[in-house]
Amino acid sequence: MQPFDRFAPRERTEPPQTNRPDPSVVPGLSNHTSMPTQSGALLSRGVSIKGSVKFLNKLLIDGMVEGTIESTGTLMIGEHACIRGEIRTKSVDVRGTVEGNIFVTDRCELHAGCTLRGDIEAPRLVVNDNVTFLGMAKVGRGESLPA
Repeated sequence: MQPFDRFAPRERTEPPQTNRPDPSVVPGLSNHTSMPTQSGALLSRGVSIKGSVKFLNKLLIDGMVEGTIESTGTLMIGEHACIRGEIRTKSVDVRGTVEGNIFVTDRCELHAGCTLRGDIEAPRLVVNDNVTFLGMAKVGRGESLPA
């Protein structure tokens, strides 16, 4: 008896992956930038917004924003980001460039390599090595600061 070879073997195909972004569309992030959580959002490198940005939970910005940013959540500014305007959030981690004042109700952290040209008002401020900060900082709870 001869083997049955009338049809060519089928090529194995995988179902499309709808939960993963196409790597050719979404640029990769550096090792120093945190990815947003499921409840967070991403404004990726190459995206530019002029106007107000408002969000609830978490937002990672690695693009450009010219305008105000307001939230009761956490803002992460990626190392490729350029922000020009006022920031008012619960907390902020700065790795890129900010030209404007930052007002937070919890914590502000300036990471190595970032540049901030503006003032900071925060109950807690962390400044790492190799940070460029041109401005004034008011650190502590408002009621405990001298007038």
